[in-house]
This record gives sequence, C-alpha cells and structure tokens, in this order.
Amino acid sequence: MPPQLHNGLDFSAKVVQGNLDSLPQAVREFVESSAKLCQPEHIHICDGSEEENGRLLGRMQEEGIIRKLSKYDNCWLALTDPRDVARIESKTVIITQEQRDTVPIPKTGLSQLGRWMSEEDFEKAFNARFPGCMKGRTMYVIPFSMGPLGSPLAKIGIQLTDSPYVVASMRIMTRMGTPVLEALGDGEFIKCLHSVGCPLPLKKPLVNNWACNPELTLIAHLPDRREIVSFGSGYGGNSLLGKKCFALRIASRLAKEEGWLAEHMLILGITNPAGEKKYLAAAFPSACGKTNLAMMNPSLPGWKIECVGDDIAWMKFDNQGNLRAINPENGFFGVAPGTSVKTNPNAIKTIQKNTIFTNVAETSDGGVYWEGIDEPLAAGVTITSWKNKPWSPQDGEPCAHPNSRFCTPAGQCPIIDAAWESPEGVPIEGIIFGGRRPAGKVIMHDPFAMRPFFGYNFGKYLAHWLSMAQRPAAKLPKIFHVNWFRKNKEGKFLWPGFGENSRVLEWMFNRINGEDSTQLTPIGYIPKKDALNLQGLGDIDLEELFDISKEFWEKEVEDIERYLEDQVNADLPYEIIRQVLALKQRISQM
Repeated sequence: MPPQLHNGLDFSAKVVQGNLDSLPQAVREFVESSAKLCQPEHIHICDGSEEENGRLLGRMQEEGIIRKLSKYDNCWLALTDPRDVARIESKTVIITQEQRDTVPIPKTGLSQLGRWMSEEDFEKAFNARFPGCMKGRTMYVIPFSMGPLGSPLAKIGIQLTDSPYVVASMRIMTRMGTPVLEALGDGEFIKCLHSVGCPLPLKKPLVNNWACNPELTLIAHLPDRREIVSFGSGYGGNSLLGKKCFALRIASRLAKEEGWLAEHMLILGITNPAGEKKYLAAAFPSACGKTNLAMMNPSLPGWKIECVGDDIAWMKFDNQGNLRAINPENGFFGVAPGTSVKTNPNAIKTIQKNTIFTNVAETSDGGVYWEGIDEPLAAGVTITSWKNKPWSPQDGEPCAHPNSRFCTPAGQCPIIDAAWESPEGVPIEGIIFGGRRPAGKVIMHDPFAMRPFFGYNFGKYLAHWLSMAQRPAAKLPKIFHVNWFRKNKEGKFLWPGFGENSRVLEWMFNRINGEDSTQLTPIGYIPKKDALNLQGLGDIDLEELFDISKEFWEKEVEDIERYLEDQVNADLPYEIIRQVLALKQRISQM
C-alpha cells in the first residue's frame, strides 16, 4: 500500500502500513491526537501477521537492536542499556483525584502499597516528556486482546509505541493484530501510549543500540481515564503495557468496579491417577517459583500437571457459582537465570523456537547461557556476557543479568492445558498463597503477591476479596498457604521442592475432595502425621517442617498487626482486624 499523507491534520506522519480511515473512530482519534503530540515520521498499523513480524525482526537485526541465535529456530537476543533492565517501582505511579483512592494513608512514613501522583504533577510530567518524543521514528499501532479473543472475560487495548522490540514482544505476549480491531468495533478499549523517549537525531549515542531515557522514565496509570502512559524505558515490564500495567494495575480496578478479580497468579490443571481433574491458582511474589510450579513435572506416578498460565489470572464467578479463570496473556515472560532441565524442563522445551531473549549471555555456537542453566559447554565454545564482553566464570560477576528474560509463546509449552484458551475460563477449586522467608532479613510484606501491582487502595482491595463470599451461590475455593523455602539450622532446605511439590498438591487435591487428612493448629490446618505421601523421598524431617514455634508466631503476629495498622490504617476492614486478634489469642494459648 502506498504511503498516505494525512493533509488537513496537524501532523505530517506518513502511514506506511494500514489505513487510518478503516480504524474505529475512537481508535483513529487516539492515534491522530497522539501523532500530533509525539510527531513520529511514520505510522504503522500492525496486522499481527508472520510477514510483518519477519520484516520487523529483520529491520531490528539490521539496526543492531537484536541478534539472531543460529542454534535455534527464529530466536533472537536483545541486550539493553545497563540502565534499563527491570521494572522501576519508584517511577511507577497511579494518578487519581485523591491519594487515598490509590493507597491507604499510612500512620508513619511512605506507603509501601503503591505510589500516587496528583493529576497536576502528572500533567507537568507528561508535558515535559511527550511533545515531539517520536520525531524521526515510526509510531506503531498495536491492537491487542488480553484473554482469548471474544471471551466474555477478555479486554482489549490499543498500544502506541515507537519501539519495534515492543511490537515483536507484544505479538508473543498478547493476541495482536487485525482480528482484534474487527472484534473491537465501537467497543471500549484501554489506551496505552509508550515512547522510549529518544527522538531522532540522537543527542548522544545509544548503548547496545538500545533506545531509552532513564533520567525521565515514568510509568503512569490513569484508571479513571482508562489510560496507561509509559516513557523512557524499553524493558518489558515497563513497555509491554498489556502485562503488569494493564493485566494487573488497571484490570484490578476494572475488576473491583465490575465484580471480578485480577490477580498475580499462575493457573494449573492437576489430574490424579483416576483421571479426575482440578484447577488451582497460586499467588507467589516474583522469583518464588510460579513458572516452575505452573510447568511442573510431578514426581508422583500417575499424576499429571498442565499449564494454563504462569503469571496472571482473571477470575469471575459464573451463573452456577463456579470461580472461572482465564490467563489473559498469550506468552511467558520468564526470568531466565535458574531455569534449567532440572528445575523446569518444560520451560526449556518451550523456548527452543520463536523466542526473544533479553540480557542473557550468548555462546559462540549461537546459543544462550545464564546462571543455573546447568548445561556443560561443548569444547571450544566461549561465552559473551549480557554486557557484550567475553566472559569466564573467573570474572566474578554473572554472565546474564539476574533479571534477564525469555519472551516465548505459551502455545509452545509441551504441557499447555487443552482448555488454556477456553473463552469461559477454567473452574478454580483451590488457591495457594506463598513466598520466601529469608532468615535474618527484613520481611517484605507482599500481600497477595500484589504489592507492586495494586491498582487501587489495598484496604478496599481486601474488602473486595471479602465481598466475594456474598456472590449468589458462590462456591468458594479452598485456600492454602505454603513456604517451599524453609531451611534447617545448617542452612539446607527442609523440603526438596520442584517436582516433589506434587506431593503437596496431592494432599490439597484430596482436601478439596473432603478427605480428613488434617490436624488443627493455632495457625490453621496442617497435614496429619502420615497424610503426605513421602514414598521414595528419603529422609524428610517432618517434625521440623511442621514445627510451630510459639516464640516465632508471637513475634510474627505482632509484625503483621503492626504492618496492617501502619500501612492500611483506617482502610483496614474490620473482618481482618478480627482475624488477627483471633490468631493472637490462639497463639497465646499454645
């Protein structure tokens, strides 16, 4: 299609793919007003096709943004500017009229439950960044669906970005392209505006050909306007706006208004040897093993785990009272270090093709490498680190960045669940919460594993969860709590983890079915003495594993009470206060 020049409008960007006139009116207005503001040279309306993706990858390769990894099929490596490697909580804000709409007002100090910015401060920040920010670049229009296209649980977004890396990654992580525009029609969508903040010509040279503007990075959410605005970072968590920005921060606010839940949870299907299947969701903070659990190879004979999603769950009660969940994502954006054939063989199989790696190390035979990959190198093969320098284990620093990533299609996972794209979602019968407890360090309270991702006041979020019990005919899932990471006095893990966690899931499965396999303790039910199947596992110190120390729990409940009183303050629901006091009472009587 020949370039279109839209005369009569206050911008002169050439449309090099697609047709502005064919866009739904609200989408066209969003594109045109943003182009007028950001002043890109070209506009490219993404169709999501293989051909378009091939062209984009080829162009990025020519410009040195990505390198082809010859060892695999259609796999690529991007190395970022070392100043742009992770989500930046201090620069991630939510804009509402009142601070209390975003975060509870703490009794002392700053809120740990999100960052609020006033509308006035945001207007200033926006106007200091976006005018002319895409000069000399192409503005890509990305229509995307979070959730299977057409699902009653799915939501649509339109992201505008000047980063081809974002386009290629969003194609993996979401359902993206022309079919989304057709499904949208005149419906509602979330507006997502993103710029790396490097207009051309450049004022200073790029590092690793990676465009970013760390000094001015800002990731802003405007829930009242259904908008996300991100500037200065090309890194996934800050630039793939369908991910944490939309699927958690904005979606949790939508969920509150519309009566559902948007959660930082994996979803897995588990089938017992008799062929009975259940679905569980699990919330762990980042780097606590969500992806490994979602893709587990169970060690117990006859049991089967299948993956619906490894990071985010959108859940809603159906007319029969079943809690139904979809994975709104289309791919996995997983942390690479620590991923190996031993820890997660299914992830290793998933990433062998059509994958974009970021900030991992590269082997001289065209492969990838990172800490904990657990694979010996062939003779003569050398490593180039994520800093683009020759690397050896003697260097004293990691070859891959600790937050290096793989971005890979979920459909390639060898144990992807047959119902993972089911429009109505899968029925959730159990929810697992958990995390790490590092000894001797300050505990980072991370309620619901949502601390960096709440889209509104955490006290109101707690009240919203509690309101779910009042849903008509609601069949409430059983709730479990785990810590796979407890250590003994010698610093060794008390529980082997990984595939052996299927033994814990078996116990949960049977509990959901009503099996009497528990003993009651002051902190809740734990497995009876012989309830966990430990056959073939060797020596496990169950006594220490299930030890409930009065001294520890007296301090723990004090910490929890102090945290909730300080951080949630006036917005803490009475039911939670009552539960904390009841826990305190039970522990005092141990």
